Formats: sequence, structure tokens, C-alpha cells
Amino acid sequence: MIVRVGKKQGAVEAVDGNGVVLARYPATLGSTHDPLPLGNWKINGVVWNPPYNYNPGLFWDAEASDKKAKLAPGPNSPVGSVWIDLSKPHYGIHGTPVPSTIGKSTSHGCIRLTNWDAVELAKMVTPGMPAVLGQ
Repeated sequence: MIVRVGKKQGAVEAVDGNGVVLARYPATLGSTHDPLPLGNWKINGVVWNPPYNYNPGLFWDAEASDKKAKLAPGPNSPVGSVWIDLSKPHYGIHGTPVPSTIGKSTSHGCIRLTNWDAVELAKMVTPGMPAVLGQ
């Protein structure tokens, strides 16, 4: 199986070895300032109920007074219920506490799904699995 992310389609797909789409999820995929990191990556692993480590040095729009912070895990955290870690440092596929924003807002480069879609996808992926992020 591979995970395929289509920028034009605004979707994440789980595709089997024969090219059959097993699942398709609407997604928020980067922004003008923080575009989706196109390319061939791999799934490093899955973190269930992850804490969110805020690092203002990674965000162009952070306030000068912002400090690093670790936010509690849970479905209302900025990364939602699950983090699917990509081999591109600081990037992943994750849930969101605000599902109504999927496909309507931007992200800081990550791939954002509803919590329930991110959980379903996380149950299908394995470490080393290809993740193809394309136009």
C-alpha cells in the first residue's frame, strides 16, 4: 500500500499494490507560505494521542514573545487524535480539533484530516510505507 496526497484534489488516498483506492479523505494541504512538501517520502510511524510541541521558531507567523510549549494530548489538541510521522522532518499527517476547516483553510505545511479520518488512515499504515505527495 502507499499513501498518495494530491494537492489539486485536496485529498489523501490509501492505494493498494494494484492501484485500487482503498480510502479517500478530504484534506487541508499546506498554504502559499508553507506549501505541501512535494516528493516521495516514507511513513516513519504513528503516535496515538500525541502531545503538541509548539516551537515558535518553526512558524513564520509566530509572535516574537511566543515561547516553546507542550500542549496536552487529546482530540482538541492542534494535531488531534493521531500523528502519522513522515520522513520529511517536522511534517506529518494528523487530525484537527476543527473538522469544519478541512479543505477550507490552510496549514503550516502538514496534511490535516478530520480526527476520524486520520485515525482510520493510521490503522492502515506501517513504518517504511511510501507517502507520495504530488500536485
